[in-house]
Amino acid sequence: MNEALLRSLTPSVLGILVRRGADFAAAEDAVQDALVEAVRVWPDEQPRDPKGWLVTVAWRRFLDATRAEAARRRREDRVDEEPVPGPAPATDDTLQLYFLCAHPSLTPSSAVALTLRAVGGLTTRQIAQAYLVPEATMAQRISRAKRTVSGVRFDQPGDVATVLRVLYLVFNEGYSGDVDLAAEAIRLTRQLAAAIDHPEVAGLLALMLLHHARRASRTAPDGSLVPLAEQDRGRWDTAMIAEGVEILQAALVRDRLGEFQAQAAVAALHADARTAEETDWVQIVEWYDELAGLTDSPVVRLNRAVAVGEADGPRAGLAELAALSDSLPRHTAVAAYLHERDGDLETAARLYAEAAHKAPTLAERAHLTRQAARLNTGRPG
Repeated sequence: MNEALLRSLTPSVLGILVRRGADFAAAEDAVQDALVEAVRVWPDEQPRDPKGWLVTVAWRRFLDATRAEAARRRREDRVDEEPVPGPAPATDDTLQLYFLCAHPSLTPSSAVALTLRAVGGLTTRQIAQAYLVPEATMAQRISRAKRTVSGVRFDQPGDVATVLRVLYLVFNEGYSGDVDLAAEAIRLTRQLAAAIDHPEVAGLLALMLLHHARRASRTAPDGSLVPLAEQDRGRWDTAMIAEGVEILQAALVRDRLGEFQAQAAVAALHADARTAEETDWVQIVEWYDELAGLTDSPVVRLNRAVAVGEADGPRAGLAELAALSDSLPRHTAVAAYLHERDGDLETAARLYAEAAHKAPTLAERAHLTRQAARLNTGRPG
């Protein structure tokens, strides 16, 4: 079963059903039913036109559901519009679907959550982790969003800022390695940058390229994580870095600074350093100051504490960290790192072990466990 093929076809199939008149919630349910049927049938015989097959099955599921609701019997007229099995249009509707999901009737946070679930392919758990909320809370938010847009005509696309937020979160989830969505997020952001002259669109594309350029060096052959300072910079994609820096510079000269441009500037400073020791941490702190002013995000302040620890020493970093809630994801891991740099190996080992228990992924858990074991082994008994 080619799960990647199913994932890539889902947005287009969903878009076709919406354009044919299905409301979004019903269309999503129908497409999910078609995907389940594909998982059951395709291992024995995959159709010659997978997309056309999915459209046909999804449309039939939608019609079946429509007939079952007496209040919507008028939709039975659409049975005559059932598409004939055969080649489906090759149009890529994904980016348009992102805008449609960012509907004005939804709050930005609800629009992002709905799009990530329905179009981005992320699980409710992954979306909840991105928003730093419990999974049950996010499930309720997505359900409310579906109810809000149920029956709404999708002729009022949402704003660019919401779509950028979705693309950013999709890229981050793909870059984490849990689901490989990073390349798709870059592709869609390139499309958006070609269609819209907006410095934050350019900033997001630059940020994605600068991070993606380091992807090959982020894991060892055994799959373990390699921290930035230990990565083989010879494996970084210099052409992609150069493209990202050029796009960022063109955006910054327009003097309309936004969150993604500031993040890209931090990434560019990391990419510009020939070695970890040559990293300009003072400038990175300055960019985090700009970013904190733009977003007031606790995650930004956590990253800033790391940068302060590098620029001004670990005790300065620990002082910044003390002002933040220890419930923040990776707060304990940052504390462990700064305590190790300060020479307090016993505390660092204990915190690394504690952080491992809180780690959101197996790869991160294994990395933190190795860090704790390294310090425990190195300390005299």
